[in-house]
Amino acid sequence: MSSMATVLSCARVSLIPLLVSLTINSLIIVCAGNLYQDFDITWGDGRAKILNNGQLLTLSLDKASGSGFQSKNEYLFGKIDMQLKLVPGNSAGTVTAYYLSSKGSTWDEIDYEFLGNLSGDPYILHTNVFSQGKGNREQQFYLWFDPTADFHTYSILWNPKRIIFSVDGTPIREFKNLESAGVPFPKNQPMRIYSSLWNADDWATRGGLIKTDWTQAPFTASYRNFKADACVWSNGKSSCNSQNSSPNPSTNAWFSQELDSTGQDRLRWVQKNYMIYNYCTDTKRFPQGLPTECKMS
Repeated sequence: MSSMATVLSCARVSLIPLLVSLTINSLIIVCAGNLYQDFDITWGDGRAKILNNGQLLTLSLDKASGSGFQSKNEYLFGKIDMQLKLVPGNSAGTVTAYYLSSKGSTWDEIDYEFLGNLSGDPYILHTNVFSQGKGNREQQFYLWFDPTADFHTYSILWNPKRIIFSVDGTPIREFKNLESAGVPFPKNQPMRIYSSLWNADDWATRGGLIKTDWTQAPFTASYRNFKADACVWSNGKSSCNSQNSSPNPSTNAWFSQELDSTGQDRLRWVQKNYMIYNYCTDTKRFPQGLPTECKMS
């Protein structure tokens, strides 16, 4: 790259057509991810919007409808980051879902769901992992901050050995590949990213006891700073390399990433102080015995 390269901010990208014929070899564009390029709004009749030249996406819910979007790309493994700011105030009855999912009757899925609350009560962060159409692997957490006051980064690390859920870089959950013990693991089906904001007042807040207060509508959640270090799946092939095997480890450290001792300490801290439900300790739910992976963790 020439040392004379010109650097433009996103705000000045509109100048490119004027410059491109003169500076095609010396132009660098410095931009955060553009949500127009990464996502399609899929439903909501105008309640979902991409704003600020592609730097912000909002979903809204009112009594008539919620809204949602999905990624243009499918991924087969990756490190996916998105910053979310959740519905503020009395959001009881609402659910903001952000997840990876494949299609079909034996689908795979990696879930974040944010369950709304009465004003002043903590949000519940609900997580789940589906493989080959089977889920029932819920873990739920309170957060150690107000997720409606500012944006926070919610990440999914998905590689052939494990899935790690992280919030602002702090791991909250790890689901390991235990296929050797007969536990299915999502590794063969490419998944898109989806998000939706919808009314679930039949179950979302205190098991459906608290209903959505429509006088508070519209409810709005916001998204920004999407980043995917990931293998894009297209036409039956992975972008990581032509052999569809592991990507270059020097540039894709996430492909073999695991929790170091600090990460393991942080995970234990979260699970000790903020976990409020763990399927692996729910013996009433599994009277015939806990799932195999629960006995191995």
